[in-house]
Amino acid sequence: MGGSNPHGDGWCVMRMMRRWRGVGKAVVAGSVTVGCAVLTAVPAQVATASQARAGTAAAVAPICRAWSHSGQKRTKLAAALSADITHALSGRGDRYSVAVLDEHLGVSCGLHAKQHFESASVVKATILAALLRKAQSQHRGLTTTEKKRAWIMITQSDNYAASKLWNDVRRPSLQKFLNLAGMKDTVLGPGGYWGVTLLTAHDEQLLLWLLMRPNSVLTTASRHYELDLMANVIPSQRWGTPAGAPAGFTVHVKNGWAPLNAPDWNVNSIGCFTHLTENYSIVVLTDGNPDMAYGVTTIEDVATKVHHDLNGSLAAAVPRTTPNPSWTVPDEPLPPPGV
Repeated sequence: MGGSNPHGDGWCVMRMMRRWRGVGKAVVAGSVTVGCAVLTAVPAQVATASQARAGTAAAVAPICRAWSHSGQKRTKLAAALSADITHALSGRGDRYSVAVLDEHLGVSCGLHAKQHFESASVVKATILAALLRKAQSQHRGLTTTEKKRAWIMITQSDNYAASKLWNDVRRPSLQKFLNLAGMKDTVLGPGGYWGVTLLTAHDEQLLLWLLMRPNSVLTTASRHYELDLMANVIPSQRWGTPAGAPAGFTVHVKNGWAPLNAPDWNVNSIGCFTHLTENYSIVVLTDGNPDMAYGVTTIEDVATKVHHDLNGSLAAAVPRTTPNPSWTVPDEPLPPPGV
């Protein structure tokens, strides 16, 4: 499939329309409006031809770019990243999105980075960031109860804690945080269904960099608090973007996995990797996976290549993950059909 959507954009739209019926999406004169994007309906044979051309173009187009930083412009590194990410995804049958950013080296990558994916438990990182922002605006720290729920929500992906915090923060504060963070393409799930929030790799990268560098949205204390929780995720949930991470870097991760469109699985991983000022981020979102293991493999194929290219002189400290029986269990209760 080489990076193109094997089902086509119409499939993506119809799936979202089916799940988001009556939540503000509009169908108008042969087109469907999704968030900020308008996807125009076209005959199937035209769509197939255009997808084939797009797939060919994507195979040769650069995914990554470099800019001048500290007197260097690492164009060869950007080219290597582009080639390696393309190779890692070659032949994969799932749909995927990738974003990478290393400001220290002056390189970034984006592949389908503005496409929507249902979040599963990855959105828990956003719930915590919104909670921290709300507490800041109220000039207070987190309560003991909030801290307990935040800890198990991030480190163990606890769903009860996530639902309680989602309801306590409330939709206006969640949306205010997204607005302040510039996460314009993220669409909150309806009602209490945080797991079907629509994410983009671009927005998740913005979130990770809000945590890694000083900004006006989150205080240093808030940023370090969330990064610390993401660094303490339990071993069984540290798969995905950490695979291949180098020695000396602290790994911060949040994953999500569920068959939200059964039998296909959504498998997502966001990670940032910190060492003094040499920080970088990797986001890989996937859906259309036949099982969880397939999605994890896609993510780790990309991650190991990226870590190696960015840290060629350092030994990999985080091994790839071995599938285990827990990978048949969704990370959250599935919403009823039509939600």
